[in-house]
Amino acid sequence: MTSKNKQAKLQKNQEVEGEVIDITYEGLGVLKVDNFPIFVTDALPGELVKVGVTKVLNNYAFGRVIERIKTSPDRVENEHKEMISSGIAPLVNLKYDAQLAFKQNQIKELFHKVGIDDVEITETIGMDNPTQYRNKTVVPVKMQDGKLTTGFYRRGSHKLVPMGDYYLNDPKIDAAVGVVRDILDKYKVSAYDETTREGTVRYVMIRRGYYSHQMMLVIVATKIELPHEKEIIDEIHFALPELRSLILNYNPKQTNVQLGLDNRTLFGEDVIHDELLGLDFVISPNSFYQVNPQTTEILYKKAADMAELDKNDTVIDAYSGIGTIGLTVADRVKEVIGVEVVEPAVENAQINKAANNIQNAEFIANDAPTQFIEWAKKGIKPDVVFVDPPRKGLTSELIQSVGLMAPKKFVYVSCNPATLARDAVELIEQGYKITRPIVPIDQFPQTMHIESITIFEKNDEN
Repeated sequence: MTSKNKQAKLQKNQEVEGEVIDITYEGLGVLKVDNFPIFVTDALPGELVKVGVTKVLNNYAFGRVIERIKTSPDRVENEHKEMISSGIAPLVNLKYDAQLAFKQNQIKELFHKVGIDDVEITETIGMDNPTQYRNKTVVPVKMQDGKLTTGFYRRGSHKLVPMGDYYLNDPKIDAAVGVVRDILDKYKVSAYDETTREGTVRYVMIRRGYYSHQMMLVIVATKIELPHEKEIIDEIHFALPELRSLILNYNPKQTNVQLGLDNRTLFGEDVIHDELLGLDFVISPNSFYQVNPQTTEILYKKAADMAELDKNDTVIDAYSGIGTIGLTVADRVKEVIGVEVVEPAVENAQINKAANNIQNAEFIANDAPTQFIEWAKKGIKPDVVFVDPPRKGLTSELIQSVGLMAPKKFVYVSCNPATLARDAVELIEQGYKITRPIVPIDQFPQTMHIESITIFEKNDEN
């Protein structure tokens, strides 16, 4: 039977019953009717639900829970239901220990799908308080009911859900979002409208140092100046005593990229500082800096410990950002070479190196796959390579270059177990083997995201 025929049996507004068998990466429950999947908001595996079909496509449908006939013992009633509808925290309805177990199993299942079953995954390292952990937020701004409104878009729509408590953010960040929004509204600063392409403010981004308590506010706008700019600066400065950096980011392009590269400092410094594993780091508006500082320290220390670094090791830190991994392991090794494509991040890494008086590290501005190919051609032979790539994972060219450089150890810090499993297949083909249990770390509680550390070592038999 074809999907088309199956689709014809299911219609919008139809009511069906079924058992939820899985959760998608977006946190939607999955049930099947005649083997046709329906994705349902706020539905957990093991639950028996009556569902109203809201949308039918060729190969799948969407639905909403009308009645929960059987409830999962892992369900928790959370007052922050908007976190599910917005997609910000789709697992707030799942007990935290069940979240940790689910993430451990997710890695196991993805490795099984690529044919790797002889690997052990430890229990997920969690948090004592799995809420209010984020040190950064980027909030969209829209005009609704004649007022400037901040919130998050409802999942799969352009409908902004007004929100004051984002649940995952440092509460000081949430409070600052409201302050900035109200001051901008007071001075009639307009919000950018994607349809008419008119208006000024697109996003408000706020960072707050976990240890330093220094705050950075970035107003992302389509104009190079704000109306009533001086008055707005003065009021924001007065209202936010922790503010150390107020920046206008000019981003007029029709793109999904939130921040442009054109920053103008309206008040204070161009950067803020925070501490990580005893080192001082500068953070600029466009820098990548892990959003959960508490688990980041565990993540980086664990990765370095698992790598069993030696004082004579030459280490390459790929996707090095502002130097966080490379600089935190520098005191354990002979030399660190970092590579990062974002030039302002490399500039920050150089500043961080100098500020912490680290002599044995250097940072190169280049695309990591391109740089790895160049290193391989030059015959460079590092002892250990750390990679912390974006969600898309590694390229085949980079993995092949690793095969040519043949480091003894390859430390893969992953934020996406699907691309980790895919890349593991290629790394094994290049003569590597996973020598220790994979360690999942819950860097993003209440969400589907999972960070992990995998150690690959060169197979002596090759």
